[in-house]
Amino acid sequence: MPGQQPQPQCGPARPGPVLPGRVSPRDPLSSQPPAWCAEGARWVPRTAELYLLYDVNPPEGFNLRRDVYIRIASLLKTLLKSDNWVLVLPPWGRLYHWQSPDIPQVRIPWSEFFDLPSLNRNIPVIEYEQFLAESGGPFIEQIYVLQGYAEGWKEGTWEEKIDERPCIDQLMYSKDKHEYYRGWFWGYEETRGLNVSCLSVQGSASIVAPVLLKNTSAQSVMLDRAENLLHDHYGGKDYWNTRRSMVFAKHLRVVGDEFRNKYLQSTDEADRTHYKEDWTQMKVKMGTALGGPYLGVHLRRKDFIWGHREDVPSLQGAVKKIRSLLEMHKLEKVFVATDAVEEEIELLKKLLPEMVRFEPSWEELELYKDGGLAVIDQWICAHARYFIGTSVSTFSFRIHEEREILGFDPKTTYNRFCGEREKNCEQPTHWKIVY
Repeated sequence: MPGQQPQPQCGPARPGPVLPGRVSPRDPLSSQPPAWCAEGARWVPRTAELYLLYDVNPPEGFNLRRDVYIRIASLLKTLLKSDNWVLVLPPWGRLYHWQSPDIPQVRIPWSEFFDLPSLNRNIPVIEYEQFLAESGGPFIEQIYVLQGYAEGWKEGTWEEKIDERPCIDQLMYSKDKHEYYRGWFWGYEETRGLNVSCLSVQGSASIVAPVLLKNTSAQSVMLDRAENLLHDHYGGKDYWNTRRSMVFAKHLRVVGDEFRNKYLQSTDEADRTHYKEDWTQMKVKMGTALGGPYLGVHLRRKDFIWGHREDVPSLQGAVKKIRSLLEMHKLEKVFVATDAVEEEIELLKKLLPEMVRFEPSWEELELYKDGGLAVIDQWICAHARYFIGTSVSTFSFRIHEEREILGFDPKTTYNRFCGEREKNCEQPTHWKIVY
């Protein structure tokens, strides 16, 4: 009939959620909720059947965790070929760089930093709170701790392999009086694990799929230490689809855009950086973006000063490079994203009066949190006429990708500072976007 809405295409239903002591979650006698449905170009939750959760080594930072999400998304796509799975997004909190005092930064949902409808156009995802509401209680039925092989990697032919093995390191879980496993669980103290075992893995994310599809009857499975999995196809179409779906939350982009306009005379119209809310409709020709009339800089300090001594410049060396770039590109302003301590910031202000930074008020810091401030910094750097970052920093890598999505000339993007004594200052690799 004219104007009638097409019905969403639903996959087969799976048995419903179950609490400890009930029938097996895949028992044919248990309830049958409707499945996930592909509706247009996005996934619409009906009532999830099988839940995939994951976590990452606690010291890992915000931007490496974003990379792990891409690997897990690839695994989920493999699982979806056989069953109805949904990815439960691990809440944010307790990160090394999030050191603002007096701000509670745990149990932070992904929607604080990313646009959930955009993620759902790529794979079905839900927040952890939704998992708790849907799954019938704060229980994760099976936890697999991912680890390497005790014997290490033997030289020769690389082979992908996975085996259930005894745990190498002491588990970060302890049994309570009810025989449930307690752990960090993103700050959700009421969450319990029912079973914990270790998997030795060597290979890409999808190597775990057969274990999840055949070796467990659990309805909710968590992969801990998921950074041990490699990318299935780094830099390929699948990688870029997931990366493009990781659209920053609208409220953070708006803050960044307003800052660009007010302090850097930068607008999407003038800069040729038009952005489509639906990433699946955004395909920009390389070199079409001009960028705002400012230099974008990511200057990593803190642990990089001693961890990467050879390829991180002194503040004076960085300022010298910035000055030469401003002159070369006929720019008068430089936006600096940095984790430098207060004394270094004061020195930078003296050496570089043209410097502009996003310095939040207390209210803004409380509202956007350290993760939101990092996103705003990245967004502003991504729109600069020319960008220079820090060697091997994932913060800089993510800006490279953002600029690639926006359509910048690679020469204006893949640049880094060199250490003063660095003999061979190799510049970052250009990972070309694939549609």
